[in-house]
Amino acid sequence: MRTQRLGHLALGMAVLGLLHAGCQSTDTGGTAPDDQGASVDGGTDGGASCSPEGAFDGAPITATAGEWTWVDVPSAVCRTGSPTGFGIRLNPASDKLMIYFQGGGACFNSATCSSNSGTFGSSEFAVAKAVAGQRGVFNSSDANNPFKDWNLIFVPYCTGDVHAGSATGVTVPGSGSPTNQQFVGYRNVGLFLKRIVPTFPSVSKVLVTGSSAGGFGALVNYHRIAQAFCPRQVSLVNDSGPIFSDTYLAPCLQKRWRQLWNFDSQLPADCTNCSNADGGGFFNVERYLSKKYSAQRLGLISYTQDSTIAYFYGFGQNNCAGIDGNPGALSGTTFQSGLTELRDSYLKPDGAWSTFYPAGTSHTILLDTNYSSFSTAGTKLTDWMSNIVNQGNPTHVGP
Repeated sequence: MRTQRLGHLALGMAVLGLLHAGCQSTDTGGTAPDDQGASVDGGTDGGASCSPEGAFDGAPITATAGEWTWVDVPSAVCRTGSPTGFGIRLNPASDKLMIYFQGGGACFNSATCSSNSGTFGSSEFAVAKAVAGQRGVFNSSDANNPFKDWNLIFVPYCTGDVHAGSATGVTVPGSGSPTNQQFVGYRNVGLFLKRIVPTFPSVSKVLVTGSSAGGFGALVNYHRIAQAFCPRQVSLVNDSGPIFSDTYLAPCLQKRWRQLWNFDSQLPADCTNCSNADGGGFFNVERYLSKKYSAQRLGLISYTQDSTIAYFYGFGQNNCAGIDGNPGALSGTTFQSGLTELRDSYLKPDGAWSTFYPAGTSHTILLDTNYSSFSTAGTKLTDWMSNIVNQGNPTHVGP
């Protein structure tokens, strides 16, 4: 995505613009078409045994309590091949853990790759923590932030694959596009978990979250993290990474991502409808998770006409005729229709998801300076998120 359309700083940490209030709906109706479901074989919440990918055999991390610390991880690389790692802020007094995935666009043609960061190491982390290390969900001095005293993991974004790839030496299609790209975001997360899991042997709650590309990353990596910490409670909050049905997110665009990033190999084997022959079906990951983890709580945040994701999905218009050019964004009306369909036809009926849809065209909330006071039609975002991590009944806020 182009930097000017993303609304992020180059590091993807800053959230810009004013937040707009919307309307609230507590209706829990909606019916999912029978032919769009995701098949699962049993489920962690239904008595199936835990099957973590392990082994999580790295050394536990030691760091100064209350301070952001960078952890280099051998073999973890950005898309340009430069080394990377992750950030951590420990609180030994807490048995709760948040794993936050950074946002910052995607890389699948010359336009999107040109504004997508391909490096992230200790120097970039120093800038990132100065910009947003005490902002939004990271703010440890904000009494209204329900995560102020949690242990925190910051997963940087420098692979261009929404943290979902496992492909090396890739040439991106289109004139002027880069070659020899390392789309290994998903592989990196596996390396990070080898250190993260042993560091928190007694954790009671885990929240997997992220914004924009990080929202997609939180969604795609949720299954493996839930398995890594199984049978403990693992919640999900996806900030501004909605995956629409194939009606609104063109299968041809999904196919480009699958081919470049090789993310089909990362999808759970029993998510039978997540990889269709025409490239579609990606949205069934959301339904798979709600069935597999029916006793957990999952959440989606999105502005009703998010102009950034509308731009991103616009590359699929007209059967991807402009995928290597500039086809224009989905209209606000079309985006809202896709978002509404996602909630009413697919997320509500399965019973594990909550949604928070403020009206407007802005993008992302969790790292905004007004995060802890933000509300829509009388419902505070922090209350909505607390309800998720405390396993309350699913709620749906927004028009």
